[in-house]
Amino acid sequence: MPPTLASLVHHSALKLTVRAGEDRLDVPVRWAHVSELADPVPYMEGGELLLITALKLDAEDPEAMRRYVRRLAGAGVVGLGFAVGVNYDEVPAALVDAAAQEGLPLLEVPRRTPFLAISKAVSAAIAADQYRAVTAGFAAQRELTRQALTAGPEGLLAALAQQVDGWAALYDASGAVVATAPEWAGRRAARLTAEVERLRERPAPASSVVGGPGGPDADDRVELHSLGTGRRPRAALAVGTAAAPGTAERYAVHSAIALLTLITERSRSLHAAEQRIGAAVLRMLLAGEPDHARAVAGDLYGELLDAPFRMIVAEAAPGPAARAHTDGPAPARGAAAKSAEATGAPLDALAEALEAAAARSGEAVLVVPEGERLVVLAPDGGAAVTACAGFAAALEAGRPAGGAREAGDDGELVVGLSAPAGPIAAASAYKQAEQALSVARRRGRVCVEHEQLAAGSVLPLLADDAVRAFADGLLRALYEHDATGRGDLVASLRAWLSRHGQWDAAAADLGVHRHTLRYRMRRVEEILGRSLDDPDVRMELWLALKATSSDQGPGAHTRP
Repeated sequence: MPPTLASLVHHSALKLTVRAGEDRLDVPVRWAHVSELADPVPYMEGGELLLITALKLDAEDPEAMRRYVRRLAGAGVVGLGFAVGVNYDEVPAALVDAAAQEGLPLLEVPRRTPFLAISKAVSAAIAADQYRAVTAGFAAQRELTRQALTAGPEGLLAALAQQVDGWAALYDASGAVVATAPEWAGRRAARLTAEVERLRERPAPASSVVGGPGGPDADDRVELHSLGTGRRPRAALAVGTAAAPGTAERYAVHSAIALLTLITERSRSLHAAEQRIGAAVLRMLLAGEPDHARAVAGDLYGELLDAPFRMIVAEAAPGPAARAHTDGPAPARGAAAKSAEATGAPLDALAEALEAAAARSGEAVLVVPEGERLVVLAPDGGAAVTACAGFAAALEAGRPAGGAREAGDDGELVVGLSAPAGPIAAASAYKQAEQALSVARRRGRVCVEHEQLAAGSVLPLLADDAVRAFADGLLRALYEHDATGRGDLVASLRAWLSRHGQWDAAAADLGVHRHTLRYRMRRVEEILGRSLDDPDVRMELWLALKATSSDQGPGAHTRP
């Protein structure tokens, strides 16, 4: 610890005597300063032991001494050393009384003790304290390194918490708590999730201090530090202490940040290698070679390839701005590149969310980035699939009022999930996920599961422009016939098809005789050049009618 007035008083070579402020000798001394100015306050920083001989002071004037001492105390001077045997044979009573009244420690300095000796004693004590701090910091660094090598991040956190006499917590890329030390700190660390999320939005390296009155925990001063060397922080460290860390504790914190950053970056490299293996495993599964895929994967993905899994395919398309500048001049191409980088952000965020959820639950997950597409194999009913649904729901909830955005907006994310499948059916699962992805994009949804397609209706799919164009072409001649007032062939066809070709029931619906209806259906066949006895023709006509059911006729849905 730094020198105090008490340590100077107990210094045998200095022979100092306390004349006032005996109860405040435990105050640290930042420096010893000599000044004979009548007002040295403008040159004080606070924390000094001021040494004087009263060369320019009327030390026997009680009022002058009260003003002088009050000024010193207000400036943060921690003590006053008065040399006797120079201008005064003893410390004047006026000065003693003023110091006692202000509670400022007053030390009598004997003539045989030069001020230089006091300054040297303070300087030596400060240097010794700094040396102890540096030595303790190096010792802490060695211990943290040893724990990182032998016990991993958990051991490092435990050693750090002991070094700072507080607690420490590690957060993953999604802002979730990975580990804490001691264990009781888990609840405190969890309350900082929002602060960690805000820290992750800043470029690394970044840090902040939270806590104290009105903070997450009034008893803690918490430092948050981002970990990682990339544009986006990969993790975060929280260190909670009762007060601001000293020099030795600061060494320990910085050492922990460096070691955890190394661990994080090493994990990042291993993660990239794992993704390359995952890409090879995925290609083998899609090629119908599950045995080869298992041989390549080994134990890397645990039982993922032997249990029912879901195939997840996600895409993020560049927005209109990027597409408009794709073939433009160099500055425009630069803007497109930036937009393409932003396009990858939602895919990165989705990958981080799924991997973090899987890691917390201890389940294996295979994540393969493919340019503007992300392919994931995750256990059916597992944490990663649940996290995918939650991620999509959060995106849906964050959309502006009035419905879904148009596909292709900047940062637009669409996700398709397959039905549960096994390794032999991986190719089918991939196709299912792509089909669900296509439907999600067409409907302006963030996420669609393939099972929802089978459980729903085919009618919403008829809103596709290609289907409606086909319906327009197929039914146009009938609508043009009806527009001349020569009959109601479209309504008659719809009634007949809805009654499955039952003449009496359809005629009753139309309020006409069945012979009239038979005549109209012959006219339909003549105009279209198709036979209504063909089930495929009846199916196409029915779907065409459904596709145009909300319109006045062919082309009515188009707008200038």
